[in-house]
Amino acid sequence: MGDTARLHASAELAGVLERIDALGGMLDERADAAEELGRLPQDTARALLDTGIIRAELPLSLGGYEFAPRQLIETAERLSYYDAAAGWTMFALQMVTGTTAAYLSGDATAELFPDVPNGKYALLAGHGTRPGRAVPVEGGYRVSGQWQFASGMAHATHIHSAIQVEDTGEIRVLAMPKSQVTLDGNWDVLGLRATHSVDYHCTDVYVPHEYTYVATTNTPATGGALYRLGLVNMAAIGHTGWALGVARRLLDELKRVAAARTGSPGAAVDTSQFHAEYATAEAKLRAARAWMNDVWQDIEQTLDQGEFLNTEQDTLIRLALNHTTSTASEVGRTVHHWAGSAAIRRGPIDRFLRDLGTGAQHITSSPVVLQNCGRWLSGALPEARWSFLDLA
Repeated sequence: MGDTARLHASAELAGVLERIDALGGMLDERADAAEELGRLPQDTARALLDTGIIRAELPLSLGGYEFAPRQLIETAERLSYYDAAAGWTMFALQMVTGTTAAYLSGDATAELFPDVPNGKYALLAGHGTRPGRAVPVEGGYRVSGQWQFASGMAHATHIHSAIQVEDTGEIRVLAMPKSQVTLDGNWDVLGLRATHSVDYHCTDVYVPHEYTYVATTNTPATGGALYRLGLVNMAAIGHTGWALGVARRLLDELKRVAAARTGSPGAAVDTSQFHAEYATAEAKLRAARAWMNDVWQDIEQTLDQGEFLNTEQDTLIRLALNHTTSTASEVGRTVHHWAGSAAIRRGPIDRFLRDLGTGAQHITSSPVVLQNCGRWLSGALPEARWSFLDLA
């Protein structure tokens, strides 16, 4: 199993990417139907699970692949290039399932992840903000709450949710069967329609203590150095890869539009202005990807040395995600401007633009996070430390 203090870089990356590539055509063909359905068709989801994309973030000691951070970013980027909603669904399931496997322990881990190599493991979906109420009782908690944005819930077997323990105020994360909550079925949105990111709630449900963990932990009970990142930094991995994949696909689609229209009367894509703006968008995207790689390379070196991240590294993870997302949005505006009618008729550009517009609203890339990054980097709050997405 190797030294869990060191960062594991998996030899399985190429195989997972190859299997994702093989599904690219199918994802394109089924994207419109998935939007109408409000989730990925079950056979599409099953094919994606069979690529090993969830196993990529499960601990090596449980039979997972335990990819390194940049391997996970590349995986999310590749899948999101083919279908933004599929990419979002799978990186959400991947992150929530992987961290649950790492941070729970004992009987809970054994029950939820009995045979990972043969596909026998729980799939978790849910959300960590607006914690529910947890009343301590013998052996666990009585939980009530209302949560939002459970991306991938249609394919999950179990729920991941934040809870606040009554009296102590401690924030913990629970895992419990999906059958114990009520799905509100209210995912009526413009973009990312096929992610089934519904709200859900429960009232007075018993959850054993061993099926919970401290939300701020960066010390895994199972698995290696990857899981010393903690929940928020693990979430940043998938969101970063998603934004890169979506922006890359939009630029490639605009290139196809330009090729089809070049030489036609009055074609805007034949102008020097178009060429300059396309080049600018290309440069911005490549620069964002290069800086992301630089940030995460440094983080991987720290993890590989058996250390925990410092506040500057935590800040740069958040800033790199914010920058990547805002860059993807700038790319989207360029594509929308020059694609003409291709940006408003049903098709990949329309769909990816809508998905990008929705995904860019995620709390991890909010203006407040950017402001907090600036507060720390500028020296305004030198002693502050990150607590989730806030400086404390």
